[in-house]
Amino acid sequence: MSEPAVSPPGNLIIRRQQRVGRYWREPLGNGADLEMVLIPGSEFSMGSPEDELDRYDDESPRHRVRVPTFLIGKYPVTQAQWRVVAALPQVERALKPDPSEFKGANRPVEQVSWDDAVEFCRRLSQHSGRDYRLPSEAEWEYACRAGTSTPFHFGETITTDLANYRGTDNKEQNWSGSYGRGPKGEYREQTTEVGSFLANGFGLYDMHGNVWEWCADDWHDNYEGAPNDGSAWINENSTGNDKVLRGGSWDLNPGNCRSAIRLINTPVNAVDINGLRVACAASRTLS
Repeated sequence: MSEPAVSPPGNLIIRRQQRVGRYWREPLGNGADLEMVLIPGSEFSMGSPEDELDRYDDESPRHRVRVPTFLIGKYPVTQAQWRVVAALPQVERALKPDPSEFKGANRPVEQVSWDDAVEFCRRLSQHSGRDYRLPSEAEWEYACRAGTSTPFHFGETITTDLANYRGTDNKEQNWSGSYGRGPKGEYREQTTEVGSFLANGFGLYDMHGNVWEWCADDWHDNYEGAPNDGSAWINENSTGNDKVLRGGSWDLNPGNCRSAIRLINTPVNAVDINGLRVACAASRTLS
């Protein structure tokens, strides 16, 4: 289903598009069931073109990647879902049942480290019998773009009516509250409930802003030598290596919420801008 395009200042076009996808619902109880969306496999260009506004060198070289079909969370993991899984038997490490700074059952969980996110996936896997994991960087960007090649899955720019990010100038960092010829907007100064804004073409919500989302990959300074099969890029000795987050957050300006943006962080860092979204293989028939 497509909605009419809207034109922000400067006659830039933002596409509002929503499709009907295939879903898998993982029952967790207490109204916290996990909805997984089937992402059909295909090939895409990963990274940003050299002329993209506000790009960083670590988003290059742009390269073709073939991503197999997989499932990914319709939303970032919520606090309600985190609470249920944190109460399941421990696999390797303890989890705080309520780590988030901004409280709300349907808000994304935050203040979780990469190590915490991996433990969440392991407990969920043990409980469900399915192999839940963090998405690879390639899977994440492919899912975010949903067939687009523009800075945002909405198009060339973005507004705070479409996502939760810092829509005002940040003079300390010299960041603009607008992107290109797009408008400035609101700075909510906190997370918002998942699903508060329009989904992308795959039916995924909050791919831009709200919380950064951990990926499985070790950090690399660029894509030289990156795998082209959609798998996570993990070093031979990956213990303690810096990890990757994607998508931007409520506290960052729009240029830092682009489809290609990447963030480096240590696996133990748990702050109020870091959350997660889970993935798994699409080996079972969906109902």
